[in-house]
Amino acid sequence: MTDPIWRVQTGRGPLIATAIHDGHDVRDDVAGYLALSDSERFGEEDPFTGQWTAIAPVRVIGTRSRFEADLNRPRDKAVYRRPEDAWGLTVWKGDPPPGMFEESLAEYDLFYDSMRTLLEEMSREYGRFVVFDLHSYNHRRQGPDGPPADISDNPQVNVGTGTMNRDRWGPVADAFIDTLRGVEFPGGRLDVRENVKFRGGRWPQWIHENFPDNGVALAIEFKKFFMDEWTGIPDRAYIEEIGRALQATASVVLDVLESM
Repeated sequence: MTDPIWRVQTGRGPLIATAIHDGHDVRDDVAGYLALSDSERFGEEDPFTGQWTAIAPVRVIGTRSRFEADLNRPRDKAVYRRPEDAWGLTVWKGDPPPGMFEESLAEYDLFYDSMRTLLEEMSREYGRFVVFDLHSYNHRRQGPDGPPADISDNPQVNVGTGTMNRDRWGPVADAFIDTLRGVEFPGGRLDVRENVKFRGGRWPQWIHENFPDNGVALAIEFKKFFMDEWTGIPDRAYIEEIGRALQATASVVLDVLESM
């Protein structure tokens, strides 16, 4: 087994921020069979999201590309074997050996085993915990000179709560959404909506299935207005402002969690 496909920074407190699609690296054997260029992979990854995890005392950041193993998909879909699994992209060239995919899935399993241990420890120590599951998404798929996607279906921030028990955890989601909407932001307040573009992937679903009484995960997707999604060039000022906006939500969410 190679080095883990994620890194963890631990600290004190029941808030965890994760950026499991931040990574870009791949194993050498995987790189030899990839049909995609670095820029093609980068375009579907979630660069810069790892920086935003600094808002939490406990941080989990993916170090490998989602094209090696996607930690936010079910295990049987974690390796993109067909173009329809990967936005129509042909991911592989030649005939990759099954053992290569098996190693990727073993790393996927190791991630979830490790997260189970981490979240069990958080449950014992704090009783309840909140996960900010941080992602980004593309909105200019018609090309660098094409029109952006319609804003009616593409908010600046989509908060996925599709697998959450809202009867139990609704106050946490509401506190996050209301606070983020109220933050002063360059160009006006952020357009924050719930379950419009995404409802959340396997990672928050797994948390809700395995820690229904102790843990809640918010799948937070920022539209890539903070970067050029075709060139990969970031707007550092926007990235910092998003970090500040997320930081403003942390104490409010934890206050609500403590009061429950």
